[in-house]
Amino acid sequence: MTKPLHGIRVLDLTNVLAGPFACHQLAHLGAEVIKVEAVGRGDLARNLGADPELSAKGMGISFLAQNAGKKSLTLNLKDPRGKDVLKRLVAGADVLVENFRPRVMDRLGLGYEVLKAETPHLIYCAISGFGQDGPWAHRPAYDQIVQGASGVMSITGDADSAPLRVGYPLADTVGGLTAAMAICASLNAEKRGAFIDVSMLESVLATMGWVVSNHLIGGVNPTPNGNENPTSAPSGAFQCSDGLINIAANKDEQWELLATHLGREDLVGHADFASREDRKRNRMRLKAELETVLTTRPAREWARELNKLGVPAGAVLSVPEVLDHPQIRDRDFLARFDETPGVGKPVDLLRIGAMIDGTRPSVDTPPPALGADTDRILTALGYAAEDIETLHKENVV
Repeated sequence: MTKPLHGIRVLDLTNVLAGPFACHQLAHLGAEVIKVEAVGRGDLARNLGADPELSAKGMGISFLAQNAGKKSLTLNLKDPRGKDVLKRLVAGADVLVENFRPRVMDRLGLGYEVLKAETPHLIYCAISGFGQDGPWAHRPAYDQIVQGASGVMSITGDADSAPLRVGYPLADTVGGLTAAMAICASLNAEKRGAFIDVSMLESVLATMGWVVSNHLIGGVNPTPNGNENPTSAPSGAFQCSDGLINIAANKDEQWELLATHLGREDLVGHADFASREDRKRNRMRLKAELETVLTTRPAREWARELNKLGVPAGAVLSVPEVLDHPQIRDRDFLARFDETPGVGKPVDLLRIGAMIDGTRPSVDTPPPALGADTDRILTALGYAAEDIETLHKENVV
């Protein structure tokens, strides 16, 4: 398989999640990604994650999750010699990604205009919480801050529990995907060279089309609805004997099939449930009626039967359960690295959520130790061995 981004070089100056996740996508799609990290510290994510021992070694799980396939170069961007190394790298690169606060790179003398003057074809992607301008531009951006500011938390949970944080770093991840998409589009431009301003806040809002449009066009104030789908009924999560099942009987024929399969044909002809709007208005009564039958058997049994009938359904699974399911296990979605520097045990990681011509794009190398590729990269840039030794001694690299 020839990967779509084969031959593209990306400089990853990012930290923690949104930026590294963007470059994670590009690496799997075939780009050569050089991760430029602070001397002696590296990406903060190296010290984050559920395993304190790995975090202490600078190979934290949060780092491992999204840095496979990358090379690591340590560089002091405050030193003029460090700036020179970066400029040499930029000269041979196609893309630079950073997620510093706005204007930080300008203050370092390494902003877009400076780099563009020397490398006009450069695609420069700046990821920030709120964008490069505006009244919030210089606020620090953390996932939960953006979730709260975007309105996501206000509609997550139910009337009693909202506002709630989504259970994974939604804003960081969506911001990273938005950046990767914009970079790939810019690589396809007839004339290369662009400044991409990715706002995590706007990236999240852009994915909230149905909710936002109900407000903008329909004048409806978005509310938290828990596990209920406000657009239809019965559509939501229902209790079974061993847990929850999601059922989306959004069409009239699906509703009738569901009621009949549960032996509740009486509900189909009931005046309170005759139309979609009737069912929405009386959804909690309808839910209670259906659960008198659903609670007699396990969720996965109901899901198998309902899907065969054409009623969309699925048991609510835990993360370990879905990872162990053949739907995931047998589609080459998980990668295993038997040897990862500084880890001492096999590392299982996720690949990207797409297959191309039946093949899952993947990377060949595990996440790198801090600065593992520094000398090789400097040598390729034309630095002599004695110069590299000096740069190390003086903490430039």
